[in-house]
Amino acid sequence: MTDTAPTAIPPTSQVTLADGRVEIAPGSPQPSGPYANEDLLPVPVEKRTWTTYNFSALWVGMAHNTASWTLASGLIAVGMDWKQAVFTIGLANLIVLVPMLLTGHAGPKYGIPFPVFARASFGVRGANLPAIVRALVACGWFGIQTWIGGEAIYFLAGKLIGNGWSDAGKIGGYAWTMWLSFALFWALQVAIIYRGMETIRRFENWAAPFVLVGALVMLIWMSNKAGGFGPLLDQPSKLGWGGDFWKLFWPSLMGMIGFWSTLSLNIPDFTRYGKSQKAQTWGQALGLPTTMTLFALLSVLVTSGSQAVYGETVWDPVQLAAKTDNVFGLLFALVTVLVATLSVNIAANLVSPAFDFSNIAPRKISFRTGALVTCVLGVLIFPWKLYSDPQGYIFTWLGLVGGLLGTVAGILIADYWILRRGKLDLTDLYRSGGRYWYDAGWNWRAVVAFVTGGVLAVGGAGLKPLIDGRPIPALKPLADYGWAVGLGASTVVYLALMLLRGRQEEADA
Repeated sequence: MTDTAPTAIPPTSQVTLADGRVEIAPGSPQPSGPYANEDLLPVPVEKRTWTTYNFSALWVGMAHNTASWTLASGLIAVGMDWKQAVFTIGLANLIVLVPMLLTGHAGPKYGIPFPVFARASFGVRGANLPAIVRALVACGWFGIQTWIGGEAIYFLAGKLIGNGWSDAGKIGGYAWTMWLSFALFWALQVAIIYRGMETIRRFENWAAPFVLVGALVMLIWMSNKAGGFGPLLDQPSKLGWGGDFWKLFWPSLMGMIGFWSTLSLNIPDFTRYGKSQKAQTWGQALGLPTTMTLFALLSVLVTSGSQAVYGETVWDPVQLAAKTDNVFGLLFALVTVLVATLSVNIAANLVSPAFDFSNIAPRKISFRTGALVTCVLGVLIFPWKLYSDPQGYIFTWLGLVGGLLGTVAGILIADYWILRRGKLDLTDLYRSGGRYWYDAGWNWRAVVAFVTGGVLAVGGAGLKPLIDGRPIPALKPLADYGWAVGLGASTVVYLALMLLRGRQEEADA
């Protein structure tokens, strides 16, 4: 039997319970050595306690945030009407839910985080490649969300303190008080993440409904300013439903998919705490597409209202909230933004890269240390530049992210579902010389599939405002479909190479 398509796992120190969940056998030693630490080890079954509500609340908390708001409002800013924007986002989230559920399956079944899950396909050492790529993307997101949170503090304090705060001297194009607000929000997140996963779960449970109420309040406020809901619904599309719309639709769809492509990989970091497969499946199915589409609808209606009221599209909700003269309304709106930003940033952009960095050197880097590394790198990527332009934000940043991470998703899904049929050996995931060791800890076939899919997905993409031009102009026709191209290409290449490996081993036997 080859390693490419095992139908059974030989006896090890793991046991399978009646509900299909797997754990290290009671009384057996936990995996140890250079590739294991407390944060990366399988979660014991008795500690896999997250219910359907916990997962739904997690998604409500992550979906109802300022960056999600700017996805939809950004589409309005580039010419879509509210129906086109909601359609694009709703479809994108139904599509991305599929790999989300497929990769999330290994979490409650084996209790392992994403970087350990990736060892099955990339190798025990090779898993650091997708882990670092995914971690750097999360660092970028962390920086963007932290800038948004700092912006909320800046505007809030400006309304309360006055012009002395708002018109402070500038450093690097921004008031020094804006930089101070950015630093304060950064420190607040570090304090929360250091309290651990249970604190994060409790925070998500109460933050989710609070943020939804805040978004509804903004909708009511804007409808009152516009004289009813009619003006919010009547703003016309600048594109129509002809060729101009569809030319914009496909890169927008890939960008919307790219928004959650990070979570479609690292969702095992959360589902590993799941009480059952049913809990994570229903929790995600109920939480992701429904809440994202609802929030997109709220966002585009309010943004359309800003066109009617102010004569311009205000796509940033923080700047929109700052236009109110009602101090209580301003406080409520900006506190909502703060809670929403905290909710998504900690759950989506700190937890996962913390595990990824820990996977690089498990004995030296703990979960908390990995989180601190994320916080530092999130500043060094200059998030204020990424967030300054909706065109670059949607098509460059999200498109690039989606294309690269789609390739990893293709490899993980092909390996776990097609080749291994959902069966893993827990012990071998943490040791050298086992079935996931491949060649010195690296599965070069997964690396080739990743590079091939990545080049095809993003090689022809326009990278403005980062750089002018396209790296490989001949691949321009594929650029608008980056996530799908990356996922499809990496799946085909990986399966082909792994099946050839199996045949070669049979021939050598």
